[in-house]
Amino acid sequence: MAGSKTRSTYRCGECGWSTARWVGRCGECQAWGSVSEVAVASAGPSRRTSAAPVTNAAVPIGQVSAERAVHHRSGVPELDRVLGGGLVPGAAVLLAGEPGVGKSTLLLEVAARTAGTQQRTLYVTGEESAAQVRLRADRTGGIHDQLYLAAETDLGAVLTHIEQVRPSTVVIDSVQTISASGVDGVPGGVTQVKEVAQALVRMAKSRDITVVMIGHVTKDGAIAGPRVLEHLVDVVLHFEGDRNSRFRMLRAVKNRFGPVDEVGCFDLGPDGIRTVEDPTGIFVERHHGRVPGTCVAVSMEGRRPLLAEVQGLVTLSPAERPRRTTSGIDSSRLAMILAVLQQHCGIRLHQHDVFASTVGGARISDPGADLALAVAIASAHFVSAPPAGVVALGEIGLSGELRRVRDLPQRLAEAARLGFAMAVVPADPGAAQGARRGGGRERTVDGMRVVEVADVASALVALHLDRRTKHALEVVE
Repeated sequence: MAGSKTRSTYRCGECGWSTARWVGRCGECQAWGSVSEVAVASAGPSRRTSAAPVTNAAVPIGQVSAERAVHHRSGVPELDRVLGGGLVPGAAVLLAGEPGVGKSTLLLEVAARTAGTQQRTLYVTGEESAAQVRLRADRTGGIHDQLYLAAETDLGAVLTHIEQVRPSTVVIDSVQTISASGVDGVPGGVTQVKEVAQALVRMAKSRDITVVMIGHVTKDGAIAGPRVLEHLVDVVLHFEGDRNSRFRMLRAVKNRFGPVDEVGCFDLGPDGIRTVEDPTGIFVERHHGRVPGTCVAVSMEGRRPLLAEVQGLVTLSPAERPRRTTSGIDSSRLAMILAVLQQHCGIRLHQHDVFASTVGGARISDPGADLALAVAIASAHFVSAPPAGVVALGEIGLSGELRRVRDLPQRLAEAARLGFAMAVVPADPGAAQGARRGGGRERTVDGMRVVEVADVASALVALHLDRRTKHALEVVE
C-alpha cells in the first residue's frame, strides 16, 4: 500500500487562506506578501476507521450535572455583567482590542480580584518581563499571595507552570506570543496560534480551569490569526475606546454562557482601571442655562440605556461646497437628516457649514438618536435653545416620519431617573394621525412629561423651534 506523499501548497500567514499557486496578494484578507509555500502531507488510500474506546459513556441529558458550569464572580462587576454572571470553570475566553486600550491592565485587575477571593490565579505574560508586570501591579494595588506570575513564550513551559501551580484561573497575555515547539511557523502565525489555542482549550476543559487569552487585532479591527480561533473559544470579548478619552467599553461578540447584548463600562486612569456603573455624567454636560444647538439622546448600548449629549453648529459657508463634519456620529446619517430637514421642515442648509458632535468621546450608532441630532441642528440654525431638561428619542424616516425605537420604556425610565422634565418620542401608529402638525398626545412617566409626535416637523413645534419653520412651510406650500 502506498504511503503518504508530500505536496506543496501556498498559504497566507495572516488568515490561513490557501491556494495551489503563489500569488502576491491574499485572496481572503487582501494582505500583500503574506502568501508563502508550505509542505502538506497528502493522505494515502482511505482506510476504514475502527471504533475507539470511550472515556465516558453517553447518558441522558437530564442526568448530566450542571454544577460544574456555574458562574463565579470575578470581582469586577462590569465584566461579570458582560459575561452573564461571572467566569465559568472550564471556559476559554478571548479578549481582543487595539494596542494601548487597556487589555493587560483589565485582566491584571481581574486576576488580582480573583486571587483576593482565595482562588489561585496564574498570570502568564509573553510580551513583558515579570518585573514590568510587577510594577503595574504595584501601581494598581494588585499584589496578592494567591496571584502567581510567569514570563514564558513556550507552550510546553506554560503547561508545566499550570501543572505546578494548579490555578483556578489562567490569564495568557497574549496568545500570539506563545509558540509550540515542533509546529511550523513563527509565533503569531496561523498554524502556531491554532495549535496554542487548541492546547489551552483542551487543558481548560479537562481540568475545569478558566482560561482568559488576550488576542491582537489587525489594522481593520478584526482578531488576528485564523478565524477558527474565535470558534474554538467559548467567549469572545472586544475592549474598545478612544485614545483621547479614559472611557472604555467591553462588548461580548460571542458568549456560550450568557447574553451577547450587554456592555461593560470602565474608566482607565493612572491608578488602574475602574468600573463605571453610571456613565451618563461622562456623555452629558450640565449647562447652567439653555444653550442653542444641544439636545440629549438616550441610546441603547446592549441592554443598558446611556444618555449622550448631541451638539450641532450651523454657520454660513464661505466656500462653494459647504462642509459636513462629524465626531462620534455617522456622516451618512447626518446627510440624510439634513435632507429630511430641508425637504419636510423647510430648513435650508445648502449654503451653511454643519458640524455635529457628541460630548465625552461617545460614539452613537443607534438610530434612536436621529431626532436629537435633528433638534440640535434646527436649534443651532434658529439660534433658539430647546426647553431645559428635554430628551428626544426617535428614528427618522426619509418621508419625515418618526419611527418607534426598541426598549422605549427603559429609555424613558432612565431619563426620568436622572431628572429630565420632558421627552419627545414617536407616536403609536394608531395615534399618529392625531399627533401631526402642531403638537401631540401627552402623558406622564415617573413624573416626566412625555410628548408623542408623528414626524420631525411636529417635534420642532412641540419644542418651540417652529417660528421660522412654519413660515418656511407656508412659503413652500
